[in-house]
Amino acid sequence: MEAVITRWHAAVNSGDVTGVVTDPVLVLGPRGAGPISPAEFAGWVARSGIHLVPRAWHPVGDRLMVVEQDATWPDSTVATRVATVFRTRGDRVSAVLRLPSVQEALDLAASMAATG
Repeated sequence: MEAVITRWHAAVNSGDVTGVVTDPVLVLGPRGAGPISPAEFAGWVARSGIHLVPRAWHPVGDRLMVVEQDATWPDSTVATRVATVFRTRGDRVSAVLRLPSVQEALDLAASMAATG
């Protein structure tokens, strides 16, 4: 799972997310939530210009991981710490759920793990 998420980070940071997410991929962020296609995900990455540096990893079950990240955007002067719940399926990421704090992300991941 960690290798899949590491590959996802490298893909996002390079701007080429081909083959790193499932179809659809579930997303959550400041602008909403829901399933989107890999093409829509690629468009979001391109438009946002986001760069993510993983800082801490918190496994939650077999397919869930919370990763604390430092996020920057083209207009950023300082990194913003965010936490993302990742769910994997095989060699791809099937959910990318960004939350403002690690505790919120851990709570969501625990809830997801409990409900299957």
